[in-house]
Amino acid sequence: MSLSIETLNALRQYDTPTVCNVIELFDVRPRSTGYMNASIQACFPNLPPMVGFALTSEFRALSPSRSDAYGGLPAQLEAMQSLPGPPVIVFQDLDVPSAAATFGEVMCSTYKAFGAAGLITSGTGRDLDQVAALEFPAFTSGTCCSHGDCHILSINVPVVVGGITIYPGDLLHGDRNGVTTIPPEIASEIPDACEEFMKAEAHVIEYVRQGTPTVQGFQEAAQAMSADIRALADRLRR
Repeated sequence: MSLSIETLNALRQYDTPTVCNVIELFDVRPRSTGYMNASIQACFPNLPPMVGFALTSEFRALSPSRSDAYGGLPAQLEAMQSLPGPPVIVFQDLDVPSAAATFGEVMCSTYKAFGAAGLITSGTGRDLDQVAALEFPAFTSGTCCSHGDCHILSINVPVVVGGITIYPGDLLHGDRNGVTTIPPEIASEIPDACEEFMKAEAHVIEYVRQGTPTVQGFQEAAQAMSADIRALADRLRR
């Protein structure tokens, strides 16, 4: 999948719920699929949306390893070069429950220096103050003070994170609301559709914010919103 820098930058201008709303209009997948569940939370919710392509890895920290904590990093950094855009490092922590932190300051500093857009793990993270200072988006299921016997087992394999399978190269969009995949065949159309969707929602938002709304007035605004969204969906599905 090849997307222009302009398209990736445009996707960053919209929050993840709006992106999810627009994906639904294309009717390319069931509405209850494609996004991570509530087990995955943003560590730094004030950061802008993260957009990038999945570099997937499996992680374990409970059992002893012959490699050191950063032994798998060079292979990840090499693999990052093959992606069509900024990587999002995605880890499946195979220890359930998580035994130790997947990442800390050293790993996130390295990933950012090599162009990564962010990191997601089904496990935990640490050094959150230091990573926050990097302004590097990170999503986890929690925190842990130690890295344990951490090691990266495999790279560029399908992983399960947040209740969905992430494949190498998947396009991801995440913010304080959560993380979703974006089907590649519609990715370039999403920014313009987001703008139209927000204009449709403005019928209701502007009406109820203007003061002294009535039920009839709300119904009229909601009908106008629905009509615009239906029209948008019809165009997107052609």
